[in-house]
This record gives sequence, C-alpha cells and structure tokens, in this order.
Amino acid sequence: MTIRPPAEIGMAADDVDTPALLVDLDAFEHNVALMAKMVASFGVNHRPHAKTHKSADVARRQIAAGAVGQCCQKVGEAEVLVAGGIQDVLVSNQIVGTRKLNRLAALAKQARIGVCVDDAGNVEDINAAAQRFGAKIEVLVEIDIGAGRCGVVPGKAAVELAKRIDAASNLSFGGLQAYQGRAQHIRGHGERKVAIDKAGALVKETVDQLSAAGLACRLVTGAGTGTFQFEAGSGIWNELQAGSYCFMDADYALNLGEEGEFFDTFRQSLFVLATVMSHPAKDRAVLDAGHKAASIDSGLPRIADLADVTYSGASDEHGSLVLGPGAPDIKLGDKVRLIPSHCDPTVNLHDWYVGVRGGVVETLWPVGARGAAF
Repeated sequence: MTIRPPAEIGMAADDVDTPALLVDLDAFEHNVALMAKMVASFGVNHRPHAKTHKSADVARRQIAAGAVGQCCQKVGEAEVLVAGGIQDVLVSNQIVGTRKLNRLAALAKQARIGVCVDDAGNVEDINAAAQRFGAKIEVLVEIDIGAGRCGVVPGKAAVELAKRIDAASNLSFGGLQAYQGRAQHIRGHGERKVAIDKAGALVKETVDQLSAAGLACRLVTGAGTGTFQFEAGSGIWNELQAGSYCFMDADYALNLGEEGEFFDTFRQSLFVLATVMSHPAKDRAVLDAGHKAASIDSGLPRIADLADVTYSGASDEHGSLVLGPGAPDIKLGDKVRLIPSHCDPTVNLHDWYVGVRGGVVETLWPVGARGAAF
C-alpha cells in the first residue's frame, strides 16, 4: 500500500496535514545552485550524498545543476536511484554478503556502479558476484583518515588492497574513499581545517604510494557539508560528497565560520510541519510531532518562526513546547515549523516531501528510498 501524501498540489501550506516534511523550494534551489557554483570555482566534481535525501527527484535536480552522479550507503538506495534514472552511483560503503553483492552486480548491468572496500576477502566476493552477472564494477579503497569507522590504514595497506582490485577480472580500481566524518561538526572553523589538513596528509601519502606502485588513482572522493571547502581547496580531493547542504539542519547551523559567525553559507530548506494538538496550560502546548516525525540523535528540533517558544521534549507522537512570556498567542490547530536537528534520519521517517513556494504547495516528491537499509 502506498501511503497517501499529506498534501495536494495547489493547496495552501497551512492546510498540509501533519506531521509533514516540508521543503522550502526557493531555499532548496538556492542551496543547489550555490553549491554547484562553489564546486565549479574549485575545479572539482560533486557527487552529493543521497543518504541525506533518499530521493531520485532531488538527485535529478542536483545532477541538472552539475553534479556528476550520486553516492549512497546501501544497495537498496542505489536501486531506487537507478530506477529513478540516475546512471552513476557510488555506494560509498562496504557491502558484504552474497545476496547484497548479487543485487549490486545486477545493478551494474544497468548503470555505472562503484563500491568501497577495506578487506581483501570482500574484493574476491565482489569480483565473484560481478563474474556471475557478467558485470564490471569500479572499486575504491576506503582509508581511515580520522573517522575511526571503516577503512584500512593509509599507505601500504591501501596499496596492497588496490593491487588486489586491479588484478581482479571484473573489477577496476577507481581510487580512494577518504571521508573524515568526525570533522563535520567540529564547531570552530580553524579546528575543522586542522582536522582536514591532517587527513589530507594521509591521503596524499597514499596517493603517492599508489603512483609509485604504478596504480592510477582516478578518484579521491569524500568531504561533507561541514568541511567541503577545505577538501576542495586542498589540491588532493577531486570529488566532493557533501549532501546535507541542500536541506541543512539545526546541528550544522551551530558550526562557526571563519569570522566566528554561525554557519550560514546555505539556507535552511527542510522543515517538519506540525500542529498544536493540545494547550493544557498558559506556558505549555503540545504538537503532533515527536520521535516518529523528527530525529533527536543530534538534539531536539528548533522552532523556526516563533519567538520565545522552545521544543522541550518528545515522545513517540507528541512534542512538548514551553511558551515563554514573549511567545505569541498559540491556539489549538495552529501550524508550527520545526527545524530538525539532523536532516538525514528525519527524512527517513517520512514518505513524502511537500515542496512549498510562496505559501502554496507546488510539488510532491516521494522519499523513494525510505527504509532502504539493506
């Protein structure tokens, strides 16, 4: 059963059923155009991360603006993107298990597909799947440059893994996956730059060793919304994976710019629309949007438009508001826009985007890869 959208094209934004995932189309289009302009000025490519938006509709708009393709974390996400017309997808993650690898290889018969590895046995398994389907798959070596997650140690270990890929019958060595995830939300501008400079030294060392071994490194790909300008200006990375930039969230807004100001390069375009469902006390109200409408892994949502109103707590289907003395007169049925603390998992809670411009619903996009966790 397909879940019906919470809105109809042409209706007033205030009439949208809630909770609903709103996209301010003017802000979204500004962000996509600005990133395309910035990336072009650095002379590098952009492959936005679809784990943020999980939508072929968003991906097509990013590619129309100049992106070379998309990256994602799961085979299921890649399948949705390819079905939606995206022809160049990097699964920027490790994919393990025969069933998943068979799906990946089948997908590689329909589009250009890449994947990342940090294990020699996984290289053999990917090649075997590619052989079964008569497919060719580009494989990147992921190196750990400070995130402490997946990835081999930079340098010799990466070179040895690249040699295995290069020798495999149905694989091609594509380069390096080099993403410093821990740096994305370091608040200070200078501290974020230091983290990427350290990461860059590790990447350059690995690229140099690959070259000495006769292995061309077509791609050095990575970077996120919090640091992409540092990777882009390094002369080391040639592809950026920033994804959250198109929507933004309350956590990214806490990062500081070079002059100590809050990060405002991109506009907030993603909101959760909620309705006041209870007003039991003068200083307290309750929304119909709780854990199941907005992720709180990076903190509680912020209120977008109302002064002296704080989102103070959430349960499954309720969001509690504290109304200060300067709060407006809030009534039952009023609509409130929330700024999610973390856009990626918030998107994964919804089936539809409601695209709004000038207070009117202009478009509806399905969150096609919602729940595509395998």
